Amino acid sequence: VQLVQSGAELRNPGASVKVSCKASGYTFTSYYIDWVRQAPGQGLEWMGRIDPVDGHTKYAQKFQGRVTFTADTSTTTAYVELSSLRSEDTAKYYCASGEGSGTSLSLWGQATQVTVPA
Repeated sequence: VQLVQSGAELRNPGASVKVSCKASGYTFTSYYIDWVRQAPGQGLEWMGRIDPVDGHTKYAQKFQGRVTFTADTSTTTAYVELSSLRSEDTAKYYCASGEGSGTSLSLWGQATQVTVPA
């Protein structure tokens, strides 16, 4: 049972980035996929979640209008796309799933470092 994320990304300010999260070892549609990030020296920040069954999404207010979650059941892969990047978006981005909720979920990806230079 695991979530495997795509590799590190470096983007210029104003660009977009798309991070993938491939699930394996469990039924992909059994749980939401949440996205959480951690900026340097800061705590975990919940970005939102997607229900792989129907694509229904819930975004944290801070990210609404700038983030898009998608999920492909044929490849058991979820995606987060963040647009209009700024230096404050530099962080490790995690997908998470399984039992629990938010930052207390039981299954986590290995993180994807996204760097946006100032």
